[in-house]
Amino acid sequence: MKKSERQAVIEQLISEYPIATQEELMAKLKAEGIAATQATISRDIREMQIVKTPDEHGQTRYAIFKAANKNEQDRLFETLHDVVTSIDRVEFMNIIHTLPSNGNLLAAIIDDLKLPEVSGTLAGHDTIFIVSPNTTVAKQLHESFASHIASED
Repeated sequence: MKKSERQAVIEQLISEYPIATQEELMAKLKAEGIAATQATISRDIREMQIVKTPDEHGQTRYAIFKAANKNEQDRLFETLHDVVTSIDRVEFMNIIHTLPSNGNLLAAIIDDLKLPEVSGTLAGHDTIFIVSPNTTVAKQLHESFASHIASED
């Protein structure tokens, strides 16, 4: 099976079913008659920009990250406002804490923008590490992001 065909099936499966792990995705693919290794599935997830995100019931599931028709930077600032609980800077790194299950989504948005202030990101369930080229750039990024985080009223 061609990669494009497999990825089309993956897209269909994650839109139809609440799949939250690579193992669940592999099982669904197997049920469809598609054999794929964990390494192949992992590569597909990265290439297709699949992230974990909470669904309408609060359960974590895979979703394909697609910037809507809005400006990507506006989407970043809106997401920072909606999901970030705190941001701290340590030297040339920014550490962002998000609401549960939003770390990967926010990191995908940041990665997609290819900001010059970001050398790389590392995301987890609710924490993102952003590495900048130097301390000065990290401070500028911190100030920019902090200005869009919801303040507690």
